Amino acid sequence: MLETLTYTEVAGDRKDHSITVYALSTCGFCKRAIAFLNDKGFSYRYIYVDQIPLETKTQAKKALKDRFKDDVAFPFAVIDADKHLVGFIEPDWVRTLGL
Repeated sequence: MLETLTYTEVAGDRKDHSITVYALSTCGFCKRAIAFLNDKGFSYRYIYVDQIPLETKTQAKKALKDRFKDDVAFPFAVIDADKHLVGFIEPDWVRTLGL
């Protein structure tokens, strides 16, 4: 289900991780997470889940919860298809991305 969503691709010089960010367009933490990725030069993709139909949003959140066995809060980042980050706590992002 997640692969059928339309993501916005952001090009960066760092391509050492596959990063997908599920965010809300009005969320300050989401904006900080995206700014962090931009500042560090990562390529990534994102989607604002508050701008997709409610049913699709519900399905996406369920798919993430089922896959990662964790509650979904925003931002929710999937790193290299097997790791995830919930919320924006910069030291966690630094550690997970190997900075």
